[in-house]
Amino acid sequence: MTTLVIGANGQIGKQFCERAREAGEPVRAMIRHEDQADWFARRGIETVVADLEDDFVHAFDGCDQAIFTAGSGPHTGPEKTLLIDLYGAIRAVDIAVEKGLERFVMVSAMRAEDPMSAPEKLRPYMAAKFAADAHLRQSALPYVILKPGRLTDEPASERFAADVDEAGDNRISRDNVALSLLYAVQQTGLANAEFTLLDGERDLADVMA
Repeated sequence: MTTLVIGANGQIGKQFCERAREAGEPVRAMIRHEDQADWFARRGIETVVADLEDDFVHAFDGCDQAIFTAGSGPHTGPEKTLLIDLYGAIRAVDIAVEKGLERFVMVSAMRAEDPMSAPEKLRPYMAAKFAADAHLRQSALPYVILKPGRLTDEPASERFAADVDEAGDNRISRDNVALSLLYAVQQTGLANAEFTLLDGERDLADVMA
């Protein structure tokens, strides 16, 4: 089963692609510019050049499922949040439906279900995630939605929690998110499920049971 990774050149995307390659999981990394391809080529990872703000239908050809881990980033304005985190995600879901993909894995955010509870500067991003997640749920596509907390650059602990009370904090390493994506990809029967993910003390299989 080949997985299209939308947002492959991001931090989580790269970590996932590398872990998937090591695990023998076939992936296609969707990158925005040809000059991003070298990092993937050196690791034997297939790439396709496509832009979420342009035509990217061709990126799905030959893929069986998709991961959406793209993001406009913290240094852009609300217009990019609308175009990438909201409309880009919605278009990706619609294309996946049209192409007959088997599953769609969305990297969302912990506060996406209640955007107004997030810090003010994050509310547009959370609202975009809220709407994109809702669109995915209402599609005909089997899905998995992962809702990580505040991201850090710590190495993967390989230990997880499902809520803030259990974790004692709201953080999770990007590498742990990449691990959870790999787990979701490998669990081919996992569908129509949502998980909040934080660094904790439990096995991932327990948290995502």
